[in-house]
Amino acid sequence: VITVSNVSLRYGGRKLFEDVNLKFTPGNCYGVIGANGAGKTSTLRAISGLEPIKSGTIYYKGSPINKVPAHKIVSLGLSHVPEGRKIFANLTVLENLELGAYLRKDKEIQKDMEMVFSKFPRLKEREKQQAGTLSGGEQQMLAIGRALMNRPEMLILDEPSMGLAPLV
Repeated sequence: VITVSNVSLRYGGRKLFEDVNLKFTPGNCYGVIGANGAGKTSTLRAISGLEPIKSGTIYYKGSPINKVPAHKIVSLGLSHVPEGRKIFANLTVLENLELGAYLRKDKEIQKDMEMVFSKFPRLKEREKQQAGTLSGGEQQMLAIGRALMNRPEMLILDEPSMGLAPLV
């Protein structure tokens, strides 16, 4: 699904990483492991179009995407749950989830909303609550649920268990 080919990333004049090669195939779950500051988040941000790369190519389903804007990458079927959640704090839980489906035109959005609520029942209890007032773990559930509402073919999760109880 995703191939990262000889990708290099720099911040200012500082080399962050060079000649990274990764391949994520369909139907599998992968983890990127490394020390703090090793470039894990930056790699995921580059794949999602949130971080420009210096050289190399990122392919999604065989097509290069490293020059495609992030909002267009989402429409290709790739959803990213960033580190730190990045929910819309002033909106309700329900409004955040609806925004996750903003590109969709099908009639199954409500069905997917119920799927998210079944995975994260706490969100159903708080659907009318302002998202910024949720606990950290509840905000993480919301960020994941919002990404799922896009019905992505590929889901990128950066620090997915941050703030969640082990059972969740």
